[in-house]
Amino acid sequence: MNEPSKKIETVYEGIPASPGIALAPLHVIARGFSAPDVYEIDESEVEHEQERFKDALEATKRQLVELQGRLEDLSGDNESGIFEAHVMMLEDRSLVERVLAAIASRRQNAEYAFYAVMQNFLEAMRRIPDPFLRERTADLEDVAQRVLRNFSADGDSRHGGPDDRHILVAYDLAPSDTASMNRGQVLGFATEQGSVNSHTAILARAFGVPAIVGLEGAVIDMTALAPAILDGYTGKLILYPTEETLAQYRLLNDEKERVRSLVDAKRTDATETIDGRLLTVSANIEIVEELPLVKRSGAKGVGLYRTEFLLLGSEEIPDEKLQFETYSRVAMEMSPHTVIVRTLDAGGDKLPVEPLTEPEPNPFLGWRGIRVSLARPAMFREQIRAILRASAKGKVAVMFPMISALSEVRRGKEMVLHCMDELDKEGIPFDSNLPVGVMIEVPAAALCADFIAPEVDFFSIGTNDLIQYTVAADRVNPHVADLYRPTHPAVIRLIKRTIDAASDNGIWTGICGEMAGDVRLTPLLIGLGAEELSVGPQQVSRVGHAIRSLSYAECAAMSDEALKHPRSQGVLELSMELARKRYGELLD
Repeated sequence: MNEPSKKIETVYEGIPASPGIALAPLHVIARGFSAPDVYEIDESEVEHEQERFKDALEATKRQLVELQGRLEDLSGDNESGIFEAHVMMLEDRSLVERVLAAIASRRQNAEYAFYAVMQNFLEAMRRIPDPFLRERTADLEDVAQRVLRNFSADGDSRHGGPDDRHILVAYDLAPSDTASMNRGQVLGFATEQGSVNSHTAILARAFGVPAIVGLEGAVIDMTALAPAILDGYTGKLILYPTEETLAQYRLLNDEKERVRSLVDAKRTDATETIDGRLLTVSANIEIVEELPLVKRSGAKGVGLYRTEFLLLGSEEIPDEKLQFETYSRVAMEMSPHTVIVRTLDAGGDKLPVEPLTEPEPNPFLGWRGIRVSLARPAMFREQIRAILRASAKGKVAVMFPMISALSEVRRGKEMVLHCMDELDKEGIPFDSNLPVGVMIEVPAAALCADFIAPEVDFFSIGTNDLIQYTVAADRVNPHVADLYRPTHPAVIRLIKRTIDAASDNGIWTGICGEMAGDVRLTPLLIGLGAEELSVGPQQVSRVGHAIRSLSYAECAAMSDEALKHPRSQGVLELSMELARKRYGELLD
């Protein structure tokens, strides 16, 4: 698209990743280096800003010429040619003219106009198939940063963007970026990369932040501070919406809020089907700051505490003392309900555990989950001791992720017993009957669930990984996103096999993946025999409402039919038909 100097309504379409509506100006961040502050200018200030740009350009040229001279003195002419090339970039007439035009058309400060133009150049170069040309982006980034540093320090201090309520637009966001964002300021986000099943999208749904992924060209095409509507239900991002469009979305938002209020009013009611089957609805959490939201949601405990997010803001795994304090806080605040603490599950699309000497060729099939813990016994011991000590403060259970063999379960339990023995000798209190469970998220574990069940106290099915490993489709890869199907016949058969193995051995089974929070699939999961659903705090009341609207007998009959169906779409339609019949108002 051309530079969006026109103020007409423009609609971009991506993939809806987290439901909700946000109305706010855009804040655009790109790859490579941080964006400068952005603010709007009057027409009378355009010439002044253009002169500021020219001054910064000239200052950068002088610095580069000086560096070139120094390098020639040290090493001759060969290497000094680098800076000559950099000067030539700055003298590119098309670049200079585009920046001057951007200042005039965007009516934004010079440094941000320069940044926006440079990001367009950089993104275009990153997408060039030729690897040599792509590598030149580093040179261009270096030049751009030098120019930005040379803008006058006494420039206008007006500020917009990240300190105000905004919609964030980015090439991509890491899970850690999503978990650590200021949710009072970021009302929604849109990214070029990612899929609806990426961990970033999962966190957005957990936090109740509207999100769109797969928005091609977002970084290049978007204008900072442009008024916008982000529609997380349909995947639309609307720039410069008309008054008519704004009115429509305000009405839609009001209707969604009405339904949400009705559902929330019953959030503390028992989550029991109309024919008397009681299910537990608990919450998934990443950070302790979510606890107030969890407690307000009506969740009956924490079904999945993702401890890898303790790594946020630290290059090292927290020690036993800090982990103990953190787990204890969660246990005490959630009392009398249970908190299931998952041991470290980094790797794959999650946070890295530690730098590897060489990148893993396929991290999803590599060093992650329980494999890391067993390979780092000192680290594993500290975490287990911290969990055990926290169990004296409230009801706590431990859960091992990424189990693929019975031997891993037994080695994990051996560490628990070893740590119990240590703490007992040290006179430190803990729950000697600490429940030990495992995540069933690898087909091997599901197929051997009857061997594993006698060894543990509960199963929790991690559907996100179970699906991707079953259908061999990377859940964060948009090229195979359509193959990632929660209702694939193989997936629901593995879920059923796992639940039956647990029931035969007198233990319970929960679901803690994204399927648990998808109210389209609640009838299916109830019918398959799930006893607990652990979901994002924002989804607790919706799932509870769905359960209270359903009959277990009706769900069981439908799931029996679904298990015989050969197609994913057919299974989905069977579950949705029942969902629509009982609580159509919840379906987005």
